[in-house]
Amino acid sequence: MTYQIKYLFFILLLPFNLFAQKNTPQQPKLIVGVVVDQMRYDYLYKYWDSMGDKGFKRLLGEGFSFDNCQFDYVPTYTGPGHSCIFTGTTPSTNGIVSNNWYDRKLGASIYCADDSTVQTVGSSTAAVGKMSPNNLLSTTIGDELRIATNFRARVVGVALKDRSCILPAGRGGNAAYWFDGTTGNFVSSTYYMTELPKWMQLFNEQKLPQKILVQTLGDHSRYLSTKILRLTITDTKVCLVAKNGRCFRTTCLLLPPS
Repeated sequence: MTYQIKYLFFILLLPFNLFAQKNTPQQPKLIVGVVVDQMRYDYLYKYWDSMGDKGFKRLLGEGFSFDNCQFDYVPTYTGPGHSCIFTGTTPSTNGIVSNNWYDRKLGASIYCADDSTVQTVGSSTAAVGKMSPNNLLSTTIGDELRIATNFRARVVGVALKDRSCILPAGRGGNAAYWFDGTTGNFVSSTYYMTELPKWMQLFNEQKLPQKILVQTLGDHSRYLSTKILRLTITDTKVCLVAKNGRCFRTTCLLLPPS
């Protein structure tokens, strides 16, 4: 009697198992993670009427919005923030406690993506590329994806700030590219490669930042004769040098900590 019950139980489950296998969702071929610095989730609704139908509205309409996602940590700077999002851990676990901090073992202040053992790739600015994710102690979703696919998956980070692409891409990332404000090129480090790929070299050769700098500021008549001569961006300020006729003007905007 016991064997008959087990046999019947197996027969009843078999169709359901077969049905479940047929409806297994396909794995996505591309996953894109986008972080908008200092954008609160309620901005999606505050500026709803100003948004197009193919951007955030499509994500909310066809995707899933998790409004109650919180990480209980301080400070909410770029390095810790990106690390928390992509590792799912807080700074006490992932090791990125700030953008800069004092290391008691080294007896010195360090930057979250500093790495003196690597070199710049793609620029003559020596210090801009001495970066890597070596200070990150936890795996990112990209790292786990690489492991799960026996390292067949490719993970790439791209951002203006080095820490904004290096930390999300994780320790196992295939590449990370960030902006060199001195040369106007996207660069990387020898942690990832010895030279930039051809497509990135061609992109840099277009000199797009330099082309933007000589454009006029908008369509208003008071701006038509104004040309941007130089734009300098640092972690603390943005400085713009502009020319209007024979007059030169330098304007600097102090940035909040991020």
